[in-house]
Amino acid sequence: METLIALAAVALLIALGMRLIHRLNAQHDARIAAHHFSDPFPAVFRPPGHSPHTPTEQDTATGQAAPRPLTGTSP
Repeated sequence: METLIALAAVALLIALGMRLIHRLNAQHDARIAAHHFSDPFPAVFRPPGHSPHTPTEQDTATGQAAPRPLTGTSP
């Protein structure tokens, strides 16, 4: 009899855990659906290491530093 009660308790806890996980997943899906992304991440369209702005003589005259060259790349 004790074994039957223990099995029923384990089955009940498993069912409650499954219900909790299901509700949390539904809540997470609702949050994702409500959030609208504007532009994709810029690195998707540009290779890493390529800046969208190249320094000009005016930039160096105003005190902005030139970007460092990439290291470890072969020509």
